[in-house]
Order: sequence, then C-alpha cells, then structure tokens
Amino acid sequence: MTAVPTVQVFGGPTALIEYGGLRLLTDPTFDAPGDYPRGGGRFLTKTLPGTVDPADLGPLDAVLLSHDEHPDNLDHSGRKLLADVPLTLTTRGGAERLGGTAQGLAPWQEVELGEVTITAVPAQHGPDGCEPVTGEVIGFVLTGPGLPVVYVSGDNASLEVVERIAERFGPVDTAVLFAGGARTGIFDNALLTLDSARAAEAARILGARRVVPVHFDSWAHFTEGREPLLAAFAAAGLADVLELA
Repeated sequence: MTAVPTVQVFGGPTALIEYGGLRLLTDPTFDAPGDYPRGGGRFLTKTLPGTVDPADLGPLDAVLLSHDEHPDNLDHSGRKLLADVPLTLTTRGGAERLGGTAQGLAPWQEVELGEVTITAVPAQHGPDGCEPVTGEVIGFVLTGPGLPVVYVSGDNASLEVVERIAERFGPVDTAVLFAGGARTGIFDNALLTLDSARAAEAARILGARRVVPVHFDSWAHFTEGREPLLAAFAAAGLADVLELA
C-alpha cells in the first residue's frame, strides 16, 4: 500500500487532500470573520479567517462539496473559487443551484477521476427526519488500486450512517471527520454534526488508522473545539489515531 495521503487543514471544514495523484479540496471557506443572515433574524457567525489564501492553493483537480446551502460549508470566497475548479462534486440539488462544473451525486454513486474512485456516501445533518430543514448532504469515500481508503464525512451527525459506510468500506485508513458539535437552536438544539465523543466512536466503528478532524473551529455555532476532541479520543483509548495540527 502507498503512503498515507497528505491532509492539510485550513480552518472550518476546509482541507486539501493529496491522494492518488489528485489534489482535492473539501468545503471551501476562506472569508474574513463576519455574520451570515439565515432568515428570521438568525445569523451564523464566522469568528476566524481561513489560514490560506485561495490563490496560494495551487491547481486543484476537484472540490468535494458536502453541500452548498450553508455558509459554514461554502462561503463567498469559496463560491468564487469554484469558478476556477475543473470539477465540483456535490449533491444533486447543489449541482443544479451552482451550475458551472458542478456534478451532482446521489449516495453510493461513483465517479472515476484518474485512478481514483470517488464514491458519494450518505450524511445526515441533524437528527432523524432533519432533511426537509437542513437539506441534502453527502460525504465521500476515496479508493483506488493499491491506495488506502479515505472517508470524508461531510456534515453528518449520525453514527448509524457511519456504520453503513463502515460495512461497505471499512476498515478506513484516514477519516476526515466533520466534528465540532454544531448546534444552531433548531431541533431543540440537537447536534447537527458529530461532537467529540461521537467522532471518537465513529473512528472506532470505521477502524480508522488516522482521524483528521475538521469543522470544529472558526464558527460560533461549533460548540466543541480542540481540547474536547483530545479528551474524547483519549477517553476512548484512541489518542494515537487523532491528528491535530
């Protein structure tokens, strides 16, 4: 098996994955701090800028966009970047809204890019039945001949979804888990993404050799950051698989 893929995290849900000769960027968010109106007097507040200028990323082969409808997954500068990317893989509805080079995928649908197979996988952005409110979301699994398995969760709060993915693809070499315990007050303030304890349990379910958390900083509605992640993985006996910059 080849060496583990490189994963560089740039704040929020944004990471550059170098895998099988490809350069793949997850949910691009680079804006300066500020408020994003969400209707009904509600806002999502970005607290920190991204840690890289999009112009410094270099050429990208594709963007893996879990969904386009929330600014903490695709902000203004992220949308601008999509115009210069040869391929954006996202939800079916997202591809219709974005146009351009966006291609919509249903869960379990595959795309071949070079020697790499990119499979869209389910994600549940909240409690059971959340989809009419939070919208369609997908994650991704990367595979290829002689390559390790990489899972990118997208905004997923369900361990049952993780179990379904593990059944098909486990054990996973690298899991890029959207964590942070996102809560916005909807669904009685239920989790919209994995919190730290669930991220550790997801790692166990997946049999992950390495976990790279994203989506746990830079936004006010992320309720758990670096220290809770470290504590949860240590409590689960999985401190050695956690990779935090």
